[in-house]
Amino acid sequence: MAGTDEEAVAAADDALYVLTAVLLTPAKFPSVLGDDYPEACAALGLAPLADGYGLVLGQDGEGARWTVAIDDVSLVAVAIASWDCGMEYELSPDERTVVAALPGWPLAVAVAAPGVPAPHDPGPEADDRPPLTPPDTGVWGPAQRRLGADEIALQWATWREQVDDAEFPAPNSEAPEAQGGGGSATDGPEDGGVNTRVGGHSGIRRVLAEARTYIDSPPPLGRVRSSFAPGDARTLRADGPGWSLVARTDDIAFVLLDEEPGEVLPVGRGPELPSLLEALDKMAVRPN
Repeated sequence: MAGTDEEAVAAADDALYVLTAVLLTPAKFPSVLGDDYPEACAALGLAPLADGYGLVLGQDGEGARWTVAIDDVSLVAVAIASWDCGMEYELSPDERTVVAALPGWPLAVAVAAPGVPAPHDPGPEADDRPPLTPPDTGVWGPAQRRLGADEIALQWATWREQVDDAEFPAPNSEAPEAQGGGGSATDGPEDGGVNTRVGGHSGIRRVLAEARTYIDSPPPLGRVRSSFAPGDARTLRADGPGWSLVARTDDIAFVLLDEEPGEVLPVGRGPELPSLLEALDKMAVRPN
């Protein structure tokens, strides 16, 4: 897939076999790429367009991995929605919508195109840029912390049932009630759950203080996002330097920290958390 990015996708000999796709927009982007939308775009060398991109992950005729960024966001959104409903949808981006063709995949993909060699990174003769690679799940860092927060947001009910509200301390200060947790954000709740440690936690206090600053001083776009939740609630996701927060506006929150590998720290509602979550939700980016 040498030459310009448009030629890379259009060339018949280098046809792209599409395996999956994800959105890269202010309201929804692969969190492994960054704490906010501009940071995620920068990780791929893309300008943070207001409407965002669709990222198409596939293989060429030689089996090499490629990530193609297109500016037809609605096309990718329709494809993802169809796949989520179990429907077939042939995603075939027009070459005129191609913004960039990047070697490798930034995310782990469990499937492969039939009839071509096994997935592998393109050689330097095809593209001399370092290929994109998924984060190493064997270590803990910002990308793994954000992936852990993604998992909690997706499986909220499973994580929530690990927390006994009776273990939260009674409200006795202006700070939300905090528990230290021993749940693993990488292994999942079935591997130990959230083991409570009642009492204050300096890391949680720092996260909540930094989250409050977002209300008066808006952070970069996508640093706070709001998505659908059952009932009248919303699922809130906020990230910052070294931390991620996942919450339901009608319930508690969970915090993950870079300095505490794999730990999931529950935060009780207390007297202050509800108003903080409400304020964050009002300024959060929402899907269209």
